[in-house]
Parts: sequence; C-alpha cells; structure tokens
Amino acid sequence: MLGKLARQQDPNVLVGFDCADDAGVYQISPETALVQTVDFFTPVVDDPYTFGQIAAVNALSDVYAMGGRPLTALALVCFPEKGDLGILEQILAGGLAKMMEAGCTVIGGHSIRDEETKFGYSVSGLIHPRKVLTNQGSRPGDRLLLTKALGTGVISTAIKKGTAKQEWIDRAVRSMTTLNKAAAELITRMGSGIDSGTNDDGASDDGFAVHALTDVTGFGLIGHAREMAEASKVSLRIHASRIPLLSGALECVRCGHVPGGLQANREFAACVVKYESDIAEELKTLLFDPQTAGGLLISVAEADAAILLEELQRKGIEAVAIGEVRSQGPLITVSP
Repeated sequence: MLGKLARQQDPNVLVGFDCADDAGVYQISPETALVQTVDFFTPVVDDPYTFGQIAAVNALSDVYAMGGRPLTALALVCFPEKGDLGILEQILAGGLAKMMEAGCTVIGGHSIRDEETKFGYSVSGLIHPRKVLTNQGSRPGDRLLLTKALGTGVISTAIKKGTAKQEWIDRAVRSMTTLNKAAAELITRMGSGIDSGTNDDGASDDGFAVHALTDVTGFGLIGHAREMAEASKVSLRIHASRIPLLSGALECVRCGHVPGGLQANREFAACVVKYESDIAEELKTLLFDPQTAGGLLISVAEADAAILLEELQRKGIEAVAIGEVRSQGPLITVSP
C-alpha cells in the first residue's frame, strides 16, 4: 500500500520503502545516519519470558541487516485488560534481557488494551552513511550465505497445536533467541556498504566484499531472496540440499502444520521460482516458511565467500553456503 502513496522528496533518505528493505536509513550528518525499524507480533511460544526474548531479537534483526548498531528501543504492547500482569512483566523482562545483550537501551514505549497479546519494539540505530548494507547490490558470481536454519514458522504452528516435540521446540527457541549481532558485526567489518570505495573486483578497501544483505523473516527464504534479486537486477540459484533445516521442520510439514503466512508467501512468490529436477515437496514448502528472528542472507564476492564463511563458523554461527548469483535466467532457480 505504501507504494501507492506519493513519495516525499527528501535527499537525506538513504533507504526508504522502494525496494522493500529491512529498515529505513536517514542521514543526519556527514558521518551519521539513523536506522529505524518496527516489528511486533502475537506469541509464537508458550513461555512469556521466551516470547519477550524472541520479539526483541526479531526487532533488532532489521537494524543488523542494514549493517547498523542498535541504540534505543520503544516497546509496543497489546495486552488484555483483565490479563495477568505477571505474564506481561515476564514478556517485558525477556525483551529487556535481549536488548541489554545487544547494548540497546529501552527508553519507553506504548501500550493498549487488546484481547490478543502482541509485543515488539520500534528500534533506532546508527550507521555511517557510507557503510549501509541493503538488499540491493548483489553481483553475478557472488555466493549466497545463510546464517540460521529454516523452520521456525512450521514449528511454531506445531507448538500452537500442542504437537511439537520438546527437542524441536528447544532447537527452534535457541535459534529465535540468538541475536544476529555477532554475524552482523563480522559482516560489516568485511562489507563494502553503499557508496563506499571499491576496487575493480568489488572488494572494499580492506579486501572483503559483502555486496548485499537482508534478514530472512516473515516472507520466508524465497520471499526475501526475491526482494534481493529484484532490487539488484540479478537472478539467484539456490541449492535445496544445502539449506539448513531445524530439527522437526520436515515432520511438521508432513503433519500439515503449515501457517497461513506460508501459504500467502507461496501465493506471492512461487511465480518467480523455477525448480530443477526432483525436489521433495516438503522442502519446497519450507522455502516459503515465514521465519521469526531468522538468519541473515548474505551476498558476498566469490573470492571472499570461503573466508567469510569460515569466520562466521569460527564464531559459532551455523552459516552455510546455499547458492550463487547469476546475471540472467529465472529470478530464482532451485536446484537439488
């Protein structure tokens, strides 16, 4: 709907909503730009403290996906008028714990009465105007890296239906409560950023070349990959067998624990996907699974991909190389 509105002409807007990027970026001085995002949703797990943690990690992720450093946050709360305030306290405490881990200060917020609990944050961060990483900029030959496994959407649906195994829940919660901070700090140290000086092979002055970055959240892997491909005017090849999956994700699909958001993602983005050879239907489905607090999708120069992947894994980040960028062909090709 935003696309139907008149554009405000402001030269300080470095990143707006034109390319469906993760956050807005507004330059406030030659050396500083503001990164802004907002995200809130209904509970995806039963434990209120854990829900608060997940909501914070999810909201912070958009700032990290731009290469920014989170600075302040405002809490957004919807809670039943006659609800147990002890539950709300636990939600807020969980969120605060993750904000503190991120070094982001909660300075206030807003609450309303609502029969359905919802929680999240508006987060503001800082970044150098020449160091912004967007979902534009992927170049043919780049390698695609993914820092978290897929499957939180279907597992969350199984949790709501009371059929998720504890080992599935534990693994999904561990993923959803892990900040993208460590990965983003490493990526931005290696990243070129928009407008920054690069040599002929695309590498930045320090020898590394991260050309585009986004996080994989509500639109699923295919949805966010589509945004990257369209914004960069390239095509992507994704190798299905390399995609990391959370324990229990395939079982959830087989049992029909498919969230409505997954179906919507598939209806929206399936038209740009070409499948090569036989790929299991369950795996195709998970490519559209809406992720909560998902990982980062990185487009990095081929020469630097192995180095970045090794550095990420050394930091304990379960990063995997899942594909590459091409100059032409179907927008997204999924091969075995």
